[in-house]
Amino acid sequence: MPSVTNAFARAMAEAAGMTLTDEGALVSNGTVVLRLPRPVDGLLADKDYFDLIDWIRERHPDEVALVEAYARSIQTDDLGVLGLAIKTAPTLRASLQRVERYFRLVTDTAVYQLVEKGPDAFWIFQSQTLHRAALELRNECALAGFAQNMHRFVGSGLVLSSVSFRHTCRCDPDRYAAHFGCPVQFDADQDAIQLKTEMLDLSNRLSDQAVSDFLTGHLETKMSSLKDSPSFSSTLLHHLTPTLSTGLPQAADIAREMGMSERTLYRRLAKEGLTFRDVLANAQSSLAQKLLRDDKISIAEIAFLTGFSEQSTFTRAFKRWVGKAPAQFRQQSSTV
Repeated sequence: MPSVTNAFARAMAEAAGMTLTDEGALVSNGTVVLRLPRPVDGLLADKDYFDLIDWIRERHPDEVALVEAYARSIQTDDLGVLGLAIKTAPTLRASLQRVERYFRLVTDTAVYQLVEKGPDAFWIFQSQTLHRAALELRNECALAGFAQNMHRFVGSGLVLSSVSFRHTCRCDPDRYAAHFGCPVQFDADQDAIQLKTEMLDLSNRLSDQAVSDFLTGHLETKMSSLKDSPSFSSTLLHHLTPTLSTGLPQAADIAREMGMSERTLYRRLAKEGLTFRDVLANAQSSLAQKLLRDDKISIAEIAFLTGFSEQSTFTRAFKRWVGKAPAQFRQQSSTV
């Protein structure tokens, strides 16, 4: 199950003027107002974290103030060894590269990617979970927190060119621009911080190459002890399956949902020797086989739920995937 470091949940609670205890109790003015499951090894299930964000959003009158308070609250020191390795890296570029490499140690619900394109660089935040309302505030807080901490790393010399978010602005956009100190665009192609590439060469104020290298070695050991990361195709499969009942999903729409360009989606699949059509067929086949094991769902309904407008088309496709007709598959499955 995807998870998030409890440090992010504590920072979100603090931003709302509350306290989240180690036992999962959310306390406001001395009263427990919400209980979350107790974190395991410092990690909270993603659903519980997003439920916390939703709960706070519904009761907080000013989301921009929440974003600003979260940015002040979250510190790299909250991330343990990773945080120390980040801030002791020699340059801002090295700090971001450590986050890019080791962020999975604190959550598998999102990844960061550093992209350098000539004079411009982009620090891109990509969600790895299905969309829900809480993600919009989560993404704003994530980039605001990172912008704040990058300023802490290198000091006043850092200048951001712009910030972009894929979702529509829910509040006053000028307040976001005032907070980030640069133009902020909504309804954009990606969630990202843009800055001049030369900014990446700025030295960190607490840089210590020896210490950073030692901590990085420790992080490598922790990474090697984790289970293998899910392949990109399996992550894509996770995104595709829930969309099938509304028709065949388009690659461009799924890419946008996953926070990347359509070209990036194709490129990452190509690295695994796959196409979008391959993964789509896998999603349809897997879902169809699961539904066929339930006698209460008709084959016509299953055709619709897996993205087909006609049962005959579904039947031909299923026979191509599995080697037998849906009715035959259902009959044989019921006897197993």
